[in-house]
Amino acid sequence: MKVGSELVYGGPRATALPSVLLRHSRAGPRCSYSSATPDHVSFIKEVAATQPPQHLSQLLTMLKTKGAKEGLIPLAIPLAKNSSGAVTALLRWPTAPSGMDMPVVEVRKHGVWLLAKNVDQLIHRILVEEDAKNSGESNDELFRASADVGEKLYKKGDFAKSQISKLDIYLLRKVGLFPDVLERKVKWHFEEGDHVSALVTGEFYTKKEHFPGFARPYVFNAEVLLKVGRTVEAKDAARGALKSPWWTLGCSYQEVADIAQWEDEQIEYIKEKVTDEGRLHWMKQLFCWI
Repeated sequence: MKVGSELVYGGPRATALPSVLLRHSRAGPRCSYSSATPDHVSFIKEVAATQPPQHLSQLLTMLKTKGAKEGLIPLAIPLAKNSSGAVTALLRWPTAPSGMDMPVVEVRKHGVWLLAKNVDQLIHRILVEEDAKNSGESNDELFRASADVGEKLYKKGDFAKSQISKLDIYLLRKVGLFPDVLERKVKWHFEEGDHVSALVTGEFYTKKEHFPGFARPYVFNAEVLLKVGRTVEAKDAARGALKSPWWTLGCSYQEVADIAQWEDEQIEYIKEKVTDEGRLHWMKQLFCWI
């Protein structure tokens, strides 16, 4: 997979992420978080042509507190890189409807993984998870970094007061829906031998209003269906996933194509659609979910 001016996943359906997504600015030294925020705001307004999230500066400070090494010049629109090299970024959909929040994603090997639907949701989750670790070892600096925004979203001790035994359940009930949390919930149902609940949760994951534009829910649901022997339904779910941008699959294109049982002829047909004659049509269709 190449991220840049090349197609992500090496597949014809995959749209190109902006070539600057993982690249530092060529002009001058790398910015610190304190100086990076104006650059992010300027880029989001002038290049991405949208309004920056209201609490972006607090999230940047919190990411630094959590161990992110440096701010990055926002070119597509990276926010921070952590010690393992993973990049946290805002995703600017090419044809996002007016008023839609920019989701926060992590750039991974096969594209992007949704972390939260918006900045506030991620701030809320970070604070809850930090508080749940251990009340005596809670990162006070992280709470200070969230400033008054954090105080509005979450107060220390709320998780313990809720008497909800599992952190994931608290997140789903009090914070919002997250792909990784829903996937763990399905796996937990399987471990308990409750295949019906696993199937119901997998189907719930794919509801269009939950994660619009992302293919990952359909991929995971296809895997769930395959696990219980529903091959035909799994094939349909995988084909549904391939109708979304391939860089949102959360895995390699080939894994999904295998479940979808796409033949070589079908793959060649898709390739033909992105020739010079068909590229414009497919670019228009790429975000038809909106």
